[in-house]
Amino acid sequence: MINPPKVKIEPLTSARWEDLQTLFGEHGACEDCWCMAWRVRRKDQTRMSSTDRREALHQMTRRKVAPGLLAYTDGRPVGWCSVGPRESYEALVHSRKYRPIDDQPVWSIVCFFMDRSARGLGLMNALIRGAVAYAREHGARVVEAYPTDMQAGEMAGQRLSGDGGYMGIASAFRKAGFVEVGRASGTRPIMRYSIPEEIE
Repeated sequence: MINPPKVKIEPLTSARWEDLQTLFGEHGACEDCWCMAWRVRRKDQTRMSSTDRREALHQMTRRKVAPGLLAYTDGRPVGWCSVGPRESYEALVHSRKYRPIDDQPVWSIVCFFMDRSARGLGLMNALIRGAVAYAREHGARVVEAYPTDMQAGEMAGQRLSGDGGYMGIASAFRKAGFVEVGRASGTRPIMRYSIPEEIE
């Protein structure tokens, strides 16, 4: 049996921008999104060209807090996870479907993208763990996610197609210690991980 390659997780900085472009390809991961779907309000996103979206994300790599994390195997970028303070995602903040369940400040995991050649390597699990660790480093106490529950409702017994799991899969979050705290819809749980306080 061949051991799977080791996965390394790194924040997306300006120095790693070319790696993200390599991973996302000419279509910006999915239909020229460039991971802007949750970052700007829907009405504003429709006015943006693919170049606008790409440059907007590029600018974010220069901030103190990275806009997300890259996964590498053998030095090659193979996965992406968008994580950050909930308030940094304008579309999420203004969403009726994903309203806050309380007034706790949270970090949100909203998007994944995997290279087809690296699927099945446990990248989502590695990226979830990396996202929690990165949020903790920046003072987060709660990390929230909105994955697809493949055991619920019309999803039961089905297989995802295309980018249907771009917000993650509930079972992967459960494995990482997230618990369900609400439902945005029948197949979309709101899940949280509470980061324990460090004992000095």
